[in-house]
Order: sequence, then C-alpha cells, then structure tokens
Amino acid sequence: MKNSIYLLAILILFGCAEQSHEEKELPKIAIAGLAIESSTFSPALSDEKAFKARRGEEVFTYYPFMREDSILRNSANWVPTLRAHAIPGGAVKREVYEKLVEETLEKLRADLPYDGLFFDIHGAMSVVGLDDPEGDFIKRVREVVGYETLISTSMDLHGSVSHDLAQNSDLITCYRMAPHEDAIESKRRAVTNLLDRLESGKGKPAYKAWVRVPILLPGEKTSTRIEPGKGLYAKVPGVEAKPGVIDAAIWMSYPWADEPRNHGVIMVTGDGKEDVEEGAKMLAQSFWDVRDEFVFVAPTATLDESLEMALQSEESPFLISDMGDNPTAGGAGDVTWTLKELLARDEFKSESGPSLIYASIPGPKLVKKALEIGVGGEVSAEIGAEVDDRYAPPILLEGEIESILEGDVDADVEVVVRVGSIRVIVTNRRKPYHQEEDFTNLGLDPRNTNIVVVKIGYLVPELYNMRKGWIMALTPGGVDQDLERLPYKRLIRPIFPLDKDMEDPDLEVVWIPESGS
Repeated sequence: MKNSIYLLAILILFGCAEQSHEEKELPKIAIAGLAIESSTFSPALSDEKAFKARRGEEVFTYYPFMREDSILRNSANWVPTLRAHAIPGGAVKREVYEKLVEETLEKLRADLPYDGLFFDIHGAMSVVGLDDPEGDFIKRVREVVGYETLISTSMDLHGSVSHDLAQNSDLITCYRMAPHEDAIESKRRAVTNLLDRLESGKGKPAYKAWVRVPILLPGEKTSTRIEPGKGLYAKVPGVEAKPGVIDAAIWMSYPWADEPRNHGVIMVTGDGKEDVEEGAKMLAQSFWDVRDEFVFVAPTATLDESLEMALQSEESPFLISDMGDNPTAGGAGDVTWTLKELLARDEFKSESGPSLIYASIPGPKLVKKALEIGVGGEVSAEIGAEVDDRYAPPILLEGEIESILEGDVDADVEVVVRVGSIRVIVTNRRKPYHQEEDFTNLGLDPRNTNIVVVKIGYLVPELYNMRKGWIMALTPGGVDQDLERLPYKRLIRPIFPLDKDMEDPDLEVVWIPESGS
C-alpha cells in the first residue's frame, strides 16, 4: 500500500494522474456461486426451477453488507455474475448444473481479468453422474480467471471440502454456528479477508493446512447451541487470532450423500507455518476427542411417543419435528407417512379436539381445486408422495378450505385445509416453515395452537424461541437421522459412527499447494 501511495505521488508530480486515487487503486473482484444441499438418498431431483438466481446488480441484494453506501461495496470494483441458491433437495440434474455453470463462466469471461473472486457456495451439492460438483465448478472457474486471481470461498459448515476445492481456494471459511445465525457474518468475513489480502499486497497465503477427520454426523447432533459442538467451535476464534493465521474452520460435512468427499475437515490458512499447523492439529484432535459426546440437540422419540408427550403438555405450542423428510436438509418434502398417522388418530377427528397445524405437504391437485372452489368450500383431492412414495402412498385429503394465499416465493400457492382439529398446509411446491409469519399470513395462530408439526430438524431461532415443548420425531424419509439405516456404499471407511470401534486415526496435516502449482 505504501508503494502505491509513492507511485501516486510521482504520477501527480508528472501530471499523469487524471484518474482519482480511488479509481486507480480499487481491486476488481467478481462474485459467483451455486448453493444447494442435496440428498442422494432421496428419489427427488432438483431442476432449474428450484434455484433462485440473482444476476448482475441483483446479486448485491443477497448481501446486507453490500449496500451501495457500504464500506465493502466501495472498496472494490465489483463484477457480480450469477449467484443462485435452492432449498435443499435431491441431486441436481446434470443438464441444470451444466447450464448454471456455463452461464457463470460466460459472464466471467466477459469482464476479464480479475484481482479476486468471491466464491459463495454451500458445499453439499450433489449432481447426477458427477462427484464433487463444487470441486468441478471451481476448477472450471480457475481455467477462466487464471491462477493469479485470488479466490475466497465461503461455505456452510455442513459442506464438504475436497482436495480440489481446497486446492483452488486461496482463502476459505465457513459458518461457526448451527443453526446458522452467523451466515451473513461468515460471508462478510470471506469478503473482508479477500480485500485485506489484495489491499495489503500479501496475496495468496503461504500455507493451507487440510486435515481429514473421519466423522460424519447429522446436523441435529452437531448444533452449536449445546456441547460438544458449542465448545468445539468456540476454539476456532482462538486459532484465528494467532499472528500467523488468516482463518480457521471446521466442516461437519453432510451425511445424506453417499460420496467419498463426505467426512469432517479442518482447514487453517495463513503465513505462519507453525501457527497454521498447530491450529489445524489442535482443532482436528479436539473434534475427534469429543466424537462420542455428540447427541441430538433435542430429545428424540417415535412419532407415537412424540404425540403422547405433546398431548400431555399443559403449555402450548408443543413443536414436533417431522425430521426424516426435512426439506431443509434435502428431503423430498412430500413424504405422507407422518400426516397419514396424524389423520388416523381419534384425538384429532373432532373439531373440538386438540388443535394441530401440519406444515406442510405439496399437493398441486388439491391446490388447483381449492383455487376453483374458494375459501369456505369443501375440497377433496390427493396430496403428497408424488416424489417419494417409499413410505406411504398419496393421501386423499377431504376438508374445509380455511385460507388460500398466492404468490409465495417458495410454495407458489398455499392452502389451509381443516380436517377435524388439524389444519393441514398444502402447497403447490414444497416449502419449509421457519418464521411465525409463515403461519400468521395464512390466518393461523401457532402460539395458541396445541401442537405444531413441522418438516424440519433442529428448530430455527424464531420457532425455537416460540416453543413451550419440543421433540424431534424419528420419522422416515430421505434424510433419515438413523445413519446406520442408510445404504452407504461409497464413503471412505472406517468412519465414525458407522464404525464405532475404529482405531484412532492419524490426524495428519496435508499441506495444500497453492492454486495452479
């Protein structure tokens, strides 16, 4: 930076500085990324409609820290290309992946060269017929932008870091909280680190340490709300604070994809080899040492046991997570097994029974009929199991239409159908229900409902704070929490907890060469 100032002074003296200092010095940085969590154990496939794509200037709207008047926005000449994300689901169709990647590469080619690139991904995308999509994507990006461009990668802690992804990422970080209340903070950190390295002239870090930790656990067991996840992630800032370290991160990976890259990973980057190595080894050993202590973030039970607890609760709402078909983890979202069980129970067959909201189930046929009939009418149509019918068939739902809401960005159309004392939310397209307004917009009052059943795993903050009771039901689906029931064939074994008696691994540091070396 000092050299730049001296150069500017010389140019001014010689009358050659017609452009401002800001225009002359700002680095040119592109933004790109695809984000989805994909279960290979679900029969669902994710198509192009699943992705919400932002292009060009619209990309900035995804990042609160990129407002026009923000410091970061005005610290570089930004080139936003394509940033697309989707609700977790099944594997992405190959042609959809190729289309989105090629569009990104085309946009990058149009404005070469770049000083840096902010690569914003999730890290758990599966694509039909392709291993390690993010590794493939970043390699193809490198071929376009070159190996001198500094790439800073931002990820979900439930992503997977393959050697290819680590190799082609100069800077890399991930969330440190689950639920991911620090998602935006983490993305900002990735951008800030990138700008710092460019503005300081330090460029690529001298060292990148990668450690494979043979552990694979569901997110519902690795929440940072409780130990040992809370204490484990609390060690990260201490490593990051070492003078020779830029960033430190722990990836839990993603258990519902049967791929060799899926396992825990530690990465530490920096310019001080000793600090980087010590930090990586300490975090890896700390992760391994607490492997037996990970438990579900809430009590778990069968659905019947969960309902008995909810019915006996004197406070409401009592929340039940129908977590085997959780769409935010990659479930198809249309498994009818739990709803079939609820509708069969005598307690809910009368209007005067305990109030229950079920959120939600796709049912395009019912939605179409409901739009024709209108609020207050009776509707009868099949719902669910169009994608995943392995556990129960479609349900013939018959009841009164209590509300209809059109235009939701995820669901498209939402219909509330009352059957006895149950309100079933039926959607045109699958939608996770996370916020109180998701319910109140439909005329529902979750706070004064006895039981709320949501297709989700651990509760996001708003539902968590609302709950008076909570149980996670061990229900079937594409993101079954009992990993031992999943037919893994391609994981690198041994791995905990599938191989509980495995010997302690050699948690060696693998030094990742600089990109392009």
